[in-house]
Amino acid sequence: MVYEKFVKTGFDESGVLNKIEFTPGEHFNFGFDVVDALGSDPATASHDAMLWVSGKGEERRFTFADMARYSSKTANYLESVGVRKGDRVLLVLKRHYQFWFVMVALHKIGAIVIPATNQLMKKDFVYRFNAAGVKAVIATSDGDVWDHIEQAIPECPELELKIMANGARDGWLDLDKGVEAASDIYVRKEPYNASEDIMLMLFTSGTTGYPRIAAHTYTYPLGHFITAKYWHNVKEGGLHFTISDTGWGKALWGKLYGQWLCGATVFTYDFDRFHADEILSYIDKYKVTTFCAPPTMYRFFIKEDLSKYSLKSLEYACTAGEALNPEVYNKFLEYTGLEIHEGFGQTETTLTVGNLVGAPMKIGSMGKPSPGYKINLLNSDGSLTKTGDVGEIVLDTSEGRPIGMYREYYRDPEKTASAWHDGYYHTGDMAWRDEDGYFWYVGRDDDLIKSSGYRIGPFEIESVLMEHPSVLECAVTGVPDELRGKAVKATIVLAKGYTPSEELKKELQDFVKKLTAPYKYPRVVEFVDELPKTISGKIRRVEIRKRDGAE
Repeated sequence: MVYEKFVKTGFDESGVLNKIEFTPGEHFNFGFDVVDALGSDPATASHDAMLWVSGKGEERRFTFADMARYSSKTANYLESVGVRKGDRVLLVLKRHYQFWFVMVALHKIGAIVIPATNQLMKKDFVYRFNAAGVKAVIATSDGDVWDHIEQAIPECPELELKIMANGARDGWLDLDKGVEAASDIYVRKEPYNASEDIMLMLFTSGTTGYPRIAAHTYTYPLGHFITAKYWHNVKEGGLHFTISDTGWGKALWGKLYGQWLCGATVFTYDFDRFHADEILSYIDKYKVTTFCAPPTMYRFFIKEDLSKYSLKSLEYACTAGEALNPEVYNKFLEYTGLEIHEGFGQTETTLTVGNLVGAPMKIGSMGKPSPGYKINLLNSDGSLTKTGDVGEIVLDTSEGRPIGMYREYYRDPEKTASAWHDGYYHTGDMAWRDEDGYFWYVGRDDDLIKSSGYRIGPFEIESVLMEHPSVLECAVTGVPDELRGKAVKATIVLAKGYTPSEELKKELQDFVKKLTAPYKYPRVVEFVDELPKTISGKIRRVEIRKRDGAE
């Protein structure tokens, strides 16, 4: 396989990956060294790289030869309208197949690609265009994305080019017509990119403030080899489905880099709104073999009548983005016979902790550190934690930056230095490690609740609440309390068929008391229609805390 040129692996006596060495060379470029290599090799050129299905059910298949050709046509077109090496280009392309053409094309050109979600508004575009120094934007014609961009433009002096996919509009260049007319032969130009040049910039989720810009180098795709082969368990000839909009880093975890390094086919469903029954039916229809989705979506799956779907094609299931509630894990296992392999990473990294293929699992654990990273847990004073004690997850970079880890926060040396110093990158996430080396997620550092001298992680209480049939989603936070400093509060979205009542509050409080230490039970319970979330779908506990503080 193509990855063998750039990756060397080692395994323990049980056959579990425990060593990895990356050899990218001086000028690694995913567009040429992976996509073009797969597209020109007779053994792989005719293999499917992607099966794409539109929201209306239209199907298109693209081989690796197709992807090599279309990315070259796209590169030629973009260069013809002024995109050059080093230019920052923002993509708002939803799950349109053009996203893959443009991503690979920009890698070939040497431009810096910045994925973004179509849920952004004017103020979001103003911030992103100016913070990253964006020269060109390539956007979908769907919805009112173009209008928000137009409103932002007067405040963004560096933006020069507006390009539209899946349609045309006055003042915008037509991507599809331009690509169709372009040559499919793209010649790599000198000077070549260095492997450590910036290739990709990802805006972080921004759960507590303005998003930072994590700048990744050309070696970043290689870091996702472990993600795909030893966490997603993709195989040549398999069909992998990761549910993520292309505006988020998770799409690159599961819809492009690692999967193609391994010669697997990615399944892309270009939908607008998530419907659990629709996703489950497509897994059946298209015989998806490996699957990854955030815990929120698994929570909706188990509320469906899973007996309506065979799901027999599924061989492996994974999750990341938030901690997985044991109740969700157990019910999915009951219905499908599949364990959900949890993993942990950030926009700034690839998979740093995970339950890798072949390794024994402990329900509720994040797993063990990926061989690509050296992980520690630190106390607030910077000392290493003892077994069983909660500490901050940090990446040890004393021997250098691992392949897959970001290079810097773009144009922000202060934030880079505040997160990355003294040989450690500080994730801001809290966990504890057991005697067998497994990591157990507790929560974000700023989500911990200090009540009556106890440090309480929200995830444990949320997991207990999720076991109650009335709870669809929940968020646990601390609220001011004169006696305790902070009291535990649960903000709950009820499942279908349940209505808020004082009796149900009491039932839920007693339920938690029985299943965990009594001091952890939620003294305050609030029922809501929906939880505040980031546009990437992560629960914004900070929003709940701010509202409660104001009240």
